[in-house]
Amino acid sequence: MNKAPMIVVMGVCGCGKSEIGRRLAAALDTGFVEGDDFHPPHNVARMEAGTPLTDADRQLWLETLRDQLAAAAHAGHGLVLSCSALKRRYRDLLREGDAATVFVHLHGSRALIGQRMQARQGHFMPLGLIDSQFADLQPPAADERAIAGDITLPPDELVRHILQQLAALS
Repeated sequence: MNKAPMIVVMGVCGCGKSEIGRRLAAALDTGFVEGDDFHPPHNVARMEAGTPLTDADRQLWLETLRDQLAAAAHAGHGLVLSCSALKRRYRDLLREGDAATVFVHLHGSRALIGQRMQARQGHFMPLGLIDSQFADLQPPAADERAIAGDITLPPDELVRHILQQLAALS
């Protein structure tokens, strides 16, 4: 890519955003930001209680993540950010931080993601919210700078695929 890449690794809960995001950032020798770390306490409490977040709940969180992208872009640094970015309007808001942001949509079956969530330790998002995540998901449209990532691939292979697709975008 011609400039430091701004990448949002997106998808429903349990799809591997954090793991793939960390690996991708390491491969690109750039920073990684865990989007979940920026949820305000009331959002975490709602999710722990099994209550899906509303657009209003997500607004401040998304603005904070947008600002992370903008700060990195302004400094000339690349950044890989994990964020569900389920809806087009959420991605549009994040893109305000850097218009050239690329979204990597990690996708897989509900069954596979459910298995992963059941095996996951120490995360506030309960399995019961998976259906609301799939209901909210608006996969990136053809006019968005996006790459699809099949989570049935082994992580190293998936990262190689993403890197190849990123190179093709530049």
